[in-house]
Amino acid sequence: MGLFDKLTGTKKPAAGTQARSPQEVANAVMAVNRPTAPFQIRPARPDEGCDFVAEWRIVDARWYDVFAKASLISVFQILLKLDPAQNEVRAVDREWTVEWRAGVPSLSMKVEAFRGQKVEASFGTAYAFTEQGQYGQVYNYRFRTGEIKEPIQDAVTGAGWTYKGVSFGKL
Repeated sequence: MGLFDKLTGTKKPAAGTQARSPQEVANAVMAVNRPTAPFQIRPARPDEGCDFVAEWRIVDARWYDVFAKASLISVFQILLKLDPAQNEVRAVDREWTVEWRAGVPSLSMKVEAFRGQKVEASFGTAYAFTEQGQYGQVYNYRFRTGEIKEPIQDAVTGAGWTYKGVSFGKL
């Protein structure tokens, strides 16, 4: 892997890994979903210009409390597009601003645009008196862009395709 691949987040399959069909790659990407993950991968809507979107579960009722306590102010997404001619999945990152109102997220687009590859981590913990009246840990969280990217990269490269991070080119 070259320096440019490292900067763009591009991952190539191991030598000798046979490239699978586009449908098998799509299935592998969707198989990354699991109910306990703080992110989801969903088929893209026609207006999103890609095949899949991976994103934090910010609007999932089961995750409201976690994200609100973490004071998460932006939602990280990865747009994924299969390119069967090159046996690669092209990926671009983008961000959305989140405003919390009464514990419910309200999404709005950031004024400044972000497109490219992002590596970010946020974490925190808090101790206070709990509802049971005892002092203890109220929450503990850790969000890393790698939590979403790495399982997708593994699924793509495991299927013999390249995960290509895109910053300036066509998705």
